Amino acid sequence: MELHTERLLLRQWQENDAAALFRHASDPCVGAAAGWETHRNAEYSRAAIRRFLAEGEIYAIVPQGESEPVGSIGLWLQADAECCAEMRPNDGELGYWIAKPYWGRGLMPEAVREVLRHGFADLGLDAIWCGYYAGNEQSRRVQEKCGFQYHHTETDKPTQIAGDRRTEHFSRLKKEEWRAIKN
Repeated sequence: MELHTERLLLRQWQENDAAALFRHASDPCVGAAAGWETHRNAEYSRAAIRRFLAEGEIYAIVPQGESEPVGSIGLWLQADAECCAEMRPNDGELGYWIAKPYWGRGLMPEAVREVLRHGFADLGLDAIWCGYYAGNEQSRRVQEKCGFQYHHTETDKPTQIAGDRRTEHFSRLKKEEWRAIKN
């Protein structure tokens, strides 16, 4: 499946995206802020694509006119989500990152809005949750721009980085709130 915005193509990850994924996910500023390990080499990136990026509602972010992904955005349905206990059976969890050279261009809010549309209009979700670790102000701003409302904070949350525990802030957007924003 593909999703389109004015400036982006959101498409499934492919194994031949491994070199581009490594180029961007090897930047410690990117993965560390999102709570995952910096990619070590292209094979590590290829394994990440095989393990979880090439499944379900996870999309490579490709700017129009370019051929390689510069980020990722995903929507995990409640059964697969790792968000928080407050999630209901018809809720989803949103996660995203974009390469540092693309920060500050408004691309991530654009991608988030399209995935929100897909989640609510196509998948029929009731609410979508999103978290960010303390200090990740860029992610907080993206969520605010897209209409998410702060819900709660959890402390001492483990990340994918070995031994790392952080404070995570959670926000939520309900379908009826999304409808009011988009109209």
